[in-house]
This record gives sequence, structure tokens and C-alpha cells, in this order.
Amino acid sequence: QVQLVESGGGLVQAGGSLRLSCAASGRTFSNYGVAWFRQAPGKERELVTARSRSGARTYYADSVKGRFTISRDHTKNTLNLQMNGLKPEDTAVYYCAARDSDPVFPSSEYDYWGQGTQVTVSS
Repeated sequence: QVQLVESGGGLVQAGGSLRLSCAASGRTFSNYGVAWFRQAPGKERELVTARSRSGARTYYADSVKGRFTISRDHTKNTLNLQMNGLKPEDTAVYYCAARDSDPVFPSSEYDYWGQGTQVTVSS
């Protein structure tokens, strides 16, 4: 099993940047398909970005393409999300997630979740 802990959320003005990190303990992140989800109040949890176990394939939601970047730091066993050009509609709780196979869209298919970190973008 793997335990996930996110950090790096906060309050930022529109156009600003934040970097989220997800630290994994228990097993190495490279064994898992990984993803970042977000959930805004009153909305369903949505897949923001994901990366396959091999790292060969990456997915970005259209709403964040060109602004967000997912990356793994194998030396620190962390998953990162660099968010640039933030917009008020990016406001949500962000979760990192992992599964024993490559990433898929439904959040219900993920085995491991972090506790979530709040990102708030003011206009």
C-alpha cells in the first residue's frame, strides 16, 4: 500500500501560480498510475491530469492544458502539479490519487487518495 499526503495549496490571485506536491510513503510512486483530481463546491470530482506508470503517457483536461504540468520526482518519491495562469474557476480542493494500473477517468477506480489541499483563486 501507499500513503499520500498533499501540500502546497493556498490563496492566490488570478494569473498567479501554485505548486502542489504529493508525498508518497510505503511504496515508490513509479509503481502506480497517478493523477490529480479536483472538486469544487457542488460539483463532481473531476480528473485534471494523469500520468501512466511508465511516464510515457500524460493526460490533461482541456480546461488546464497549457497551464498545468504534472511531474514526478523519483528521488523524493513525490508527485507534483505546477499550476500557472490560475483562474477563479480553478478554485477547488485538489487531490492526488494512485492506482495499481494506468490511470483512468473514473475517480472510483483509484485505490489511494491524499487528504486534499484547498486552492482558492481570487479575481
